Amino acid sequence: MAQRYVRVRTEKGQTYYGLLQLSRGVQVLDAPPWLHGQPTDLQLEPDTYQILAPCAPSKIIAVGKNYANHAAEMGTQVPKEPLLFLKPPTSVTAVGTEIHYPPQSQQVDYEGELALVIGERACDCTPEEAQEKIWGYTIANDVTARDLQKSDGQWTRAKGFNTFCPLGPWIVRELSPAARLQTFLNDNKQPVQSASINQMVFSPDYLVSYISGVMTLLPGDVVLTGTPQGVGPMQVGDRVRIEIEGIGQMENTVVVRPTPTAP
Repeated sequence: MAQRYVRVRTEKGQTYYGLLQLSRGVQVLDAPPWLHGQPTDLQLEPDTYQILAPCAPSKIIAVGKNYANHAAEMGTQVPKEPLLFLKPPTSVTAVGTEIHYPPQSQQVDYEGELALVIGERACDCTPEEAQEKIWGYTIANDVTARDLQKSDGQWTRAKGFNTFCPLGPWIVRELSPAARLQTFLNDNKQPVQSASINQMVFSPDYLVSYISGVMTLLPGDVVLTGTPQGVGPMQVGDRVRIEIEGIGQMENTVVVRPTPTAP
């Protein structure tokens, strides 16, 4: 089994990066692994920590319509160049946490995606150089308020609500180009999305190269590589599970956004 790199919070509120063991214990690292973190003597026992999103990006760069069949289901052509947008770091949430359905929207959709984690500063990279900047791979759900995306004419609000970027549960270093991405709702055995990641229009190394010509990517940043055909709405109470072969699975439950409490 590939090594699984996690980010966790202990019962005392301490946050660590580490290696997840088969026993579900965590071997703590002294720094993020892409910053050459090394194993320490600290071992966290199972059930003494909470898994967080596996990184804390300075920015999340997402790519729209990067599968031809998804572009078709949205009624548009495949873009001639990668279609980029940003999700705020505050949209990140972890495996097992709740996706908050905002009152401003009447249609919130799932979008299962492969996410790239950047390991080195990347600026004006060639695709060959960009491949070396990709440190690892994880799973993402590019949650989207579809009605707001259409009504706003741009995507910031629709993509940017808190909890609209579930990420995790961990990072792996290697991934087969033919790995299958699937999305499931509740207990349905048939996936609502199913595609091999090599069906992307623009490959991961090309995406990182292209993005690095626009903005500098920093260690720990995340690139969402697009979603395949089959996107659809989630209802309050739904559980959405995204699986990618060679990584694992990430599940989150949809709830009504809690009412803010007075300070």
